[in-house]
Amino acid sequence: MSDIHSTAYRYDAVCTELGVTPNPYVVKMLEKEKEETMFEFKENMHLYLAGNNQLLTDKRLVDQDMVALYKTLQNNLYVTSIDLRFNNITDEGAKHIAKLIEESATLRDINLMGNDIGPEGGEFLAKSLQNNESLKALRLTGNKIGNRGGMAFAQVLQVNTTLEALDVADCDLTIESTIALSTVLYQNKTLKALNINRPLLFTHQEETTVHYAKMLKVNTTIEEIHLQKYDMRDFGATRLAENLMQNMSLKYLNLSCNRVTRDGALELAKVLKENTAIEILDLGYNRLEDDGACHIAEALKTFNTNLQTLVVSSNNIGNKGLCALADALKVNTSLKQIFIWGNKLEEPATIAFASLLESGRIKPEDTDIRAYVVDGVTKLCEVNHSIRRHFYYAPSYGDDVPSWQPRGQNPRGSDVVAIKNLTTY
Repeated sequence: MSDIHSTAYRYDAVCTELGVTPNPYVVKMLEKEKEETMFEFKENMHLYLAGNNQLLTDKRLVDQDMVALYKTLQNNLYVTSIDLRFNNITDEGAKHIAKLIEESATLRDINLMGNDIGPEGGEFLAKSLQNNESLKALRLTGNKIGNRGGMAFAQVLQVNTTLEALDVADCDLTIESTIALSTVLYQNKTLKALNINRPLLFTHQEETTVHYAKMLKVNTTIEEIHLQKYDMRDFGATRLAENLMQNMSLKYLNLSCNRVTRDGALELAKVLKENTAIEILDLGYNRLEDDGACHIAEALKTFNTNLQTLVVSSNNIGNKGLCALADALKVNTSLKQIFIWGNKLEEPATIAFASLLESGRIKPEDTDIRAYVVDGVTKLCEVNHSIRRHFYYAPSYGDDVPSWQPRGQNPRGSDVVAIKNLTTY
């Protein structure tokens, strides 16, 4: 099965064999693919079956649908990625998805975010990666696989040599599995992106942060890591900074929603002064305040030429810190995106950033603010341009539809045809 027509025919045959009615949502997406291939030849297909798109479906997929999908796609060469986010898939459905991963030679990406997969399902999925040689990305955000599932993934990463992106954020991992994942990355040389946000930690000693810091000192392949909601303080940020001084592979560092203050920002600024490979630094929802912002600004103004995106939203930064960042942008030419909403946006800071927007130094789509004037006073308002705005959900129409999202028609009238290719990870 190497085209959409044979794939659709196989799905109908499998449903007949199982004695079940074909799922209308699956049928609709296969028919949509047929229409698209009439005008443009496609070598492969992204099968979009997200359960949170009300323009396409009002019913979420269940475990029985996974049986039909497994039997349809087990020898399929056309479908290379599947989006199953926000459906009602449990451990039973995960078992069939695991079989599909084991037997498929073409699947590259599977998104299972926001389902009901537990520890047993997590084990099934992890074990399926032992012999798989095609899957590049697996996203499990929000599935409560717990410590048992986390340990299973730590174990399989010792032998798997193809997986490049693993997302186990909000999966209720405990300290044991969190540290185990960091330990295997000393030797794993293929994983490039790891999202392990919000583990369940019952300690304030920051052991997990220290373990990831030491791992990043020796790992030369990790390009993206998310350590959000680690209860990280300045001690942990300092350990990270010390070990990142010589790291020339990490490009995306997410430390948002922690407790980093000005002292931690000072140490991270030292990393930026070393001009390491970091291109995206997310420090949103910490406690940097003015002094912390000034430390970051100094690094941007003097030594750093690699950072392209900086997030300092909701850090209690006032005029001093925000104006320092604005001044740094006048000198620094490499920083393209900056997100500052949620700080103390008083008039000196609003004028500074309004002038950056007016001069074109910052493009409107590269920040989360917009300037306007009321009675001669410059104000800023928030716009929905956050750094990961398409992580959970993306629009179906307008000028901000990512490439993986099926385009729908605006129910309120005219639509904009432009499509932007935006990264999902």
